[in-house]
Amino acid sequence: MTIYNLGSINVDLFYQVPHLPAAGETLAAQKVTEGLGGKGANMSVAAARAAARVCHIGAVGRDRSWPKDRLLEYGVDTRHIMMIEAMTGTAIIAVDPSGENQILLNAGANAKIAEDAISAALAEARTGDICVIQNETNAQQHAARTAKEMGLSVCYAAAPFEVSAVQNVLDYIDLLILNEIEAQQLEVGLGISLAELPVTDIIVTLGANGCRWLHSGNTRVFDAILVEAVDTTGAGDTFTGFWLAGLDRGMPMEQAIGQASIAAALMVTRHGTADVIPDLLEVQEFMQL
Repeated sequence: MTIYNLGSINVDLFYQVPHLPAAGETLAAQKVTEGLGGKGANMSVAAARAAARVCHIGAVGRDRSWPKDRLLEYGVDTRHIMMIEAMTGTAIIAVDPSGENQILLNAGANAKIAEDAISAALAEARTGDICVIQNETNAQQHAARTAKEMGLSVCYAAAPFEVSAVQNVLDYIDLLILNEIEAQQLEVGLGISLAELPVTDIIVTLGANGCRWLHSGNTRVFDAILVEAVDTTGAGDTFTGFWLAGLDRGMPMEQAIGQASIAAALMVTRHGTADVIPDLLEVQEFMQL
């Protein structure tokens, strides 16, 4: 099977800082690095490293085409990544010694993906494939509706969070993943509990406290893997990619969540985003410890 990912592709600029800056404060960075990022790219790399076949749908600008080549190197199908006359998406990420971060995003080409290109990519899909979308691109509703009509399982990663963005795709999604704060905001924004949503499976990630799985009115809590975090950037995307890859490979939900939890735990022990996502072998070796 295949995971089709309508997702953002960014150039990430990491600034290691002594603490996260306050309003009006100027800080000297201790180190600056550049790498591949964007929630979409992170998820595609994670799913590919978890042994899934991944087709990425997105766009980069001609100013920086190397992220497309990097995705291909990581095993992602890049045939449906367009090169357009726009700036490649960028993110400026400040990371403090505890691993917490602040992120500034410029959507760039991620906000200019043509709907007909999305339709062309999904035309290759088969019933039972997975389509995942996030809130860092345009045309999310078009992708969700098209995928649903074709019999794909549709997943929405509700970040960066907007109630209206979730509402736009709610009728088409089978899987929803969001963090604890986003879950609270969604319940307030919609005026209903998560359990009342018309979504088959919902994952609420809880950071160091693990995650919750909601299914058919039942809730199950999974503990996190305890590690010493140095950078939490991309951990949620890594979890999502490994989780979906597990489901795509036919794993029971519990096993897919367990695999994803280990991958996310390994991820927070590293500095960076897509370029340092662990592979399936590392996750399996950790499971044997």
